[in-house]
Amino acid sequence: MKRMGMIFRAKANKALDRAEDPRETLDYSYQKQLELLQKVRRGVADVATSRKRLELQMTQLQGQSSKLEEQGKKALALGREDLAREALSRRAALQQQVTDLEGQHQTLQGEEEKLTLAAQRLQAKVDAFRTKKETIKATYTAAQAQTRIGEAFSGISEEMGDVGMAIQRAEDKTAQLQARSGAIDELLASGALDDPTGMAKDDITAELDRLSGGSDVELELQRMKAELAGGSGNGQQAIEGGQGQANGQQDAPKFNKE
Repeated sequence: MKRMGMIFRAKANKALDRAEDPRETLDYSYQKQLELLQKVRRGVADVATSRKRLELQMTQLQGQSSKLEEQGKKALALGREDLAREALSRRAALQQQVTDLEGQHQTLQGEEEKLTLAAQRLQAKVDAFRTKKETIKATYTAAQAQTRIGEAFSGISEEMGDVGMAIQRAEDKTAQLQARSGAIDELLASGALDDPTGMAKDDITAELDRLSGGSDVELELQRMKAELAGGSGNGQQAIEGGQGQANGQQDAPKFNKE
């Protein structure tokens, strides 16, 4: 079971390596960093909101404290010391609340400064990672393209390998057909094979046809020379002379003596 588990994990790891794209992994990591930065910023905003709420509460309490102080002074002016003492007692309680709120305010202000500094540092790291990420992606893409081009030129890529094999098979079939056609022509010419259509000729007939065709060409050439000379009679003699030469017979020229 341990061995089977190890084999399964090895196969799965190899499959993941083939499926993994470093560019996608970098983009995913960058997205996670952006999400973390967003959480830190929300934390800063929440602390700042709490600090602002405390400031508003302290402002209200200080306003109430000032009002109670004025009421105490007015009560003493009217001879109501008991009212003045009550107003001062309430004012003292409010001052204690203000003191507590000031301590909380300082604590929140310190946390806000820490979170703000952490957000700034994290922002700098995210920006640096984004620059490095784009550089690595561009380098990886260039290396991948260069590798594919090299494989295409060397013929070791799968696509070019299939094309090369197809070309080789086509060349082999063409050579085989050419060899078969040449062999059939030789066998027909030698008489080893019979042509059922009657169109094939043996070597003797082919040679006679070639010689006959050459004689026809010579006759046509002599006729054209005679026509260019301007005499149809001379052309006829030239043709007859050409026929005699072609048949191996030559007539001796006749001269008239005056």
